[in-house]
Amino acid sequence: MREAHDFSRGSSHIDETEIDVSLDDQPDDNAIDETVANLEANGFEVIVVESAEDALETVQSHVPADASVMNGHSTTLEEIGFTEYLSDGDHEWESLSDRIWSINDDAERQAARRESQTADYFLGSVNAIAQTGELVAADRSGSRIGAYPFAASNVVIVSGVNKIVDDLDAALDRLESVAYPLENERAKDAYGVESAIAKQLIFRQELEEGRTTVVIVREQLGY
Repeated sequence: MREAHDFSRGSSHIDETEIDVSLDDQPDDNAIDETVANLEANGFEVIVVESAEDALETVQSHVPADASVMNGHSTTLEEIGFTEYLSDGDHEWESLSDRIWSINDDAERQAARRESQTADYFLGSVNAIAQTGELVAADRSGSRIGAYPFAASNVVIVSGVNKIVDDLDAALDRLESVAYPLENERAKDAYGVESAIAKQLIFRQELEEGRTTVVIVREQLGY
């Protein structure tokens, strides 16, 4: 069923966007437990927390001092307060995003953005989590998801439980019928251009022990 959602995404245009609300719902505890078990079986580290505040505290404690840190754009990271904390917070990390946006030359900035994919810790989110243990994400440019498969030394993915769906087919459906419509409206509102599912990732397994951590928040966050 497609409906205009009834929760704030930070824009009146986005608030009126029609999405498939059946793919943006709160799963029950059994579904969350099954998701965690299957993610762990696929090599992901998983931490389940109760709130956005807990998620931020988890990230703060997970990333060591002196690490270089980069994040892809993520409404979820904004909602838990991480984006602001990275730029303004009292931490000992090297914020690569701050360095990038201090560069005035366009070519140099783009080169720095590519280099930042190899950060010690790259943080972001995904557009869907299948109960069967796969992560699905997409991007227009690839800068948000390029680090996930290999480039970054460590990856931390933060997601609300509303992104959990039954299986991989449903996860791909969620990308098309929930995440894309909302992101498209955000992009038009923020940048004056439409988004696109131009580059898509299905993250089926993490083969390097401890490299990718998924923080699942028992709240409705992001899209």
